[in-house]
Order: sequence, then C-alpha cells, then structure tokens
Amino acid sequence: MTKFQLFCVTLLFGAVGSVVAGTSSEIQPSPVPSPEEQNSRDIFNYETTYTLSSDFRDDDNGRLGHSDSVYDDFSYNHRFLITGNWYFRAGAEYERFDFGGTDNGLPDHLQTAHAQFAIEYVVHDHAGLSLEINPGVYFQNRVSWDAFDIPVKAFVSFPLKKDKIFGVIGAGGSIYQWPPVAPGGGLIWLFTDSLRLEGVFPKPALVYNPTDEWEFRLLADLLFESFRTDDVLTTEKKIQLHNAVLQYSEERGGIQAGYSGFKPFEITVGAGCTFEREFDFYRADRRVYSDPAPYVRLSIGARF
Repeated sequence: MTKFQLFCVTLLFGAVGSVVAGTSSEIQPSPVPSPEEQNSRDIFNYETTYTLSSDFRDDDNGRLGHSDSVYDDFSYNHRFLITGNWYFRAGAEYERFDFGGTDNGLPDHLQTAHAQFAIEYVVHDHAGLSLEINPGVYFQNRVSWDAFDIPVKAFVSFPLKKDKIFGVIGAGGSIYQWPPVAPGGGLIWLFTDSLRLEGVFPKPALVYNPTDEWEFRLLADLLFESFRTDDVLTTEKKIQLHNAVLQYSEERGGIQAGYSGFKPFEITVGAGCTFEREFDFYRADRRVYSDPAPYVRLSIGARF
C-alpha cells in the first residue's frame, strides 16, 4: 500500500475510534510501523510565491494603479510524542507579503510572526485530527498590543466508504477575521492507488502520484489573513484610514509538481493564475481588489 492508503486505513481504525468512542481501537492493519518509525519529528518549510502585476480598483471602480506581490513563508515545528499516534506540535512561523508598483497608499507589505501549537493524531506524517492555535503579531510596520491575534483552526477526518471515501470537517477563526469563524472541509476520494481527489476547502486538489517520489497537483488555493495596519492614505479619498484592521486574501488556481527523492527534502514548483488579490477593510466598509495575474511558486520542505 502507498503511504496515503496506509494513512487512511490506520485513520479508519485508530483516530475515528478514539474520537467517537473515547478509547484507542485495538484493531489495526498488519503490519503497521510504530509511530516512531512512521512519523517525522522535525518539520521545516519555506515557500515563495510571486504574482505578476495587475490593476487594482475599489468597489466604485476607482483606479489605484497596478501592483505585483511576493509572498514568503518560513516555518519550523517539532513533534513531541504524547502516546500512540498522538503528538503535541510546537514551532514558529514568519509570513510576509510585499507589494510593488504604483505608489497608491495601500500597504507596501504585511507580515506576521507567530507561534504554532497543535494537538494532532498523526499517521505516516499525515494529521487525521488537529487542533492548532497561532498566537502572535499580525502587522504592517509597527508592532503594537492591538496587532496581537490568536487564530485557531481545527479539523477531523472520518470514513464514509471503507478505504475509499473520507470526510473532513473543519473550522477556523480569529479575533480580527470576518466572519469570526469560517467553516472548511470536504471529501477525500481515493480513485486508484495513484490518483485521488483531496476536495477539501480551502485547498482542494486533484493529486496524481506516479511513483513514491513524484507528485502532481491540479489545485485551487484560498489564502486569507487579517492584519493591523498603520496609516492607509490612498489616492482615493474614500480610503483614508488609521490603525485599521485589514483582511487580505488571494484566490489562486494552478498546477504544481513535487519531488521527494532527495531525502529528507521535498522540492515543489508550481504556476497558475491569481484570480484576485483583495484588501478588505471590512470595519470601514472599504475594499480594493485586483484583476487576475499569473503566479509562480517554489517551496522546499524537509521532514526528519
């Protein structure tokens, strides 16, 4: 069986039994490696995504020039074994958006430095259940007490058709997010040993694994985070704000290829279209959004 199949089978007999019945199931597929053998303890990820320039406008069709953007994300986590397949994961993450182009008064960058704490049920490096909090500062330039936020996200997977279809239910929220809580989830459908649908919002994908080392994805991706801004004095007089909360989002679709033959590293490259980048000052009822633009992506991860 592939690692993903083993994950689904073990999840069927382990995680679901633990969640529903409150006790660990005694039924397990044979053979199943111990958690120490099947799960990595240290996880590192770096990603950079560049979206080419496109025009920006507000809800009244006011023009705010054009801009490109770069998204960078660094994270490191360590898993601490609790018992069986249950882990406590702790780490840190730094994310940053940089915007270039027309000097229109919108933030030229947004950034966050936060901790990552999670309780997870993990099989073959896949979490079947997770509760995570990310306390930290989410800001433009100036770190202040009101830039502190505590995003929370949780999900659980469960079988719908044995060894074939799995459901995922999740939710996420934070102090400065709108709406404060947003649902997620969907279906995981194993068509064949090498082809599956991970139809799980906010990152659904059709995944093909021709070998253990290669993975190809046709994907969509909705990325959104909230930040405390400084002075936002745009060329549109209706958008003149101070210390405002901004919810920034990007909606993407594309393809990517990943190669994991250089253990413990995995290298992923991708390209596609960023359909919209949005600056939503929802408390002031002001919104700025972009036209579509191409993007390219590179990520390097390591698990050991």
